[in-house]
Amino acid sequence: MSLKIVLLLVSLAASAGIAFGYFLRWVISLGKKGSMELDIKQMMLEARDEAQKITDEAEKKAEEVLREARVEIKEKEEKNKKTEERLIKKEDFLDKRQIDIDKEVENIKQKLAEIKIIKDKTEALVEEKAKELENIGKLSKEEARKEIMEIVERESEEDLLSRMHKLEVLSNEKIEEKAKDILATTIQRLASAVPSEIMTTTVTIPSDEVKGKIIGKEGRNIKAFERETGVEVIVDDTPGSITLSSFDPVRRQVARVALENLIADGRIQPAKIEEAVEKSKQNISAIIKEKGEQAVYECSVYNLDPRIVAILGRLHFRTSYGQNVLQHSVEMSHIARMIAEELGANITVAKTAALLHDIGKAMDHEVIGTHVEIGRRILQKFGVSEEIVKGMQAHHGEYPFETIESIIVQIADAVSGGRPGARRDTVENYLKRLKELEAIANEFPGVEKSFALQAGREIRVFVTPTAISDIEAKKMAREIAIKIESELKYPGEIKVTIIRETRITEFAR
Repeated sequence: MSLKIVLLLVSLAASAGIAFGYFLRWVISLGKKGSMELDIKQMMLEARDEAQKITDEAEKKAEEVLREARVEIKEKEEKNKKTEERLIKKEDFLDKRQIDIDKEVENIKQKLAEIKIIKDKTEALVEEKAKELENIGKLSKEEARKEIMEIVERESEEDLLSRMHKLEVLSNEKIEEKAKDILATTIQRLASAVPSEIMTTTVTIPSDEVKGKIIGKEGRNIKAFERETGVEVIVDDTPGSITLSSFDPVRRQVARVALENLIADGRIQPAKIEEAVEKSKQNISAIIKEKGEQAVYECSVYNLDPRIVAILGRLHFRTSYGQNVLQHSVEMSHIARMIAEELGANITVAKTAALLHDIGKAMDHEVIGTHVEIGRRILQKFGVSEEIVKGMQAHHGEYPFETIESIIVQIADAVSGGRPGARRDTVENYLKRLKELEAIANEFPGVEKSFALQAGREIRVFVTPTAISDIEAKKMAREIAIKIESELKYPGEIKVTIIRETRITEFAR
């Protein structure tokens, strides 16, 4: 009984609890609903305020933009108004200017008409006077005009000739002065020694006992050596040396190297001599290459074919009138470089053409032709530029001077080869030859004076223009050249120039 009551009470309590729970839930849901509505209303109010604020700001910006637009439009209107006023003024000015121009045109037309009238009167007067002159001078109008024109031309021609002569003299003086300055500066800057090649070479020996070995029993060693080398061996009382004599520098070089090797080896006999000479000949190619490389390095000439360098080295064993050709070429390269610097010419072309100008002499004993022609073929074969070929080919006048570099090379050749002491010729003989050269020219009738120039390579003869005509001057040049050929001995060639000058002098008072 009590259990039932308890269960009943529990059931009632549970029912009451459930009912109370639903009641609480309902109350809570009503509270939340009211809170959400409040939040929504608050958000709506805030949105309206924000929208109102944005609208107000937009209206303010719109008013500001409109105000700026009105100001800009007003400024543009004022500018347009000013432009329009300026255009109106310009149109008014142009209208006035056109009126003035029209007036000036009318005035010009009137003046032209007046000038035409005056011209007609003048022509009529001139014609009338011309007729009077014809009647007085018994000359027609054409004859008088011709005579007047001849007088004017003759007087003008004399003035022009005098002016041309004066300008020519002044320009020649300036050119000669500049040329002398350049050449003097170049020679002074070079200042290189010019020892001539000799006909003998001295070989140092360690002791006099070696002389006996070189001579050999009954002179067989020295005879074998002379037979193999083609040089003369001079053994005298001079201590510590033996002299090798030959006109051929290559032979002397072969003999010198062979003899030095034999002395170092100590075994001097015919079989050993033959072997040493053959080995020495083989070493010449190495020496040639070395000399060629030294030359191009000293002259700062690059990008040459190695075969050209080898041929160039052969000039070390070639002489021209006692002057070493390779040394002469190197010296010419330095001179050409300095002259090209002064004149603003192509330095590379000038110094390279000068260095290679005599390269044909290395082969002229093997190939037919002049050394200039042989040199041209060598350079063209190995791809040397045409500018360098043109620069080297004209140094003896066989080809025309096509570039300024070719003239520079010819000048450098004259400077290097023509200085006293450069070639085998004493100063006394040099001066004597120049005096004899001038004396030959002065013997001819009509010669006022003569000058030997360019180290005796040119003779300039000044003749009296009234005594010698142009045809006679040409004949005289040939006769002087023939007499020089028959009476003088000289290296190279001598240029004979006859100068027949007519001078006209007037005095301005």
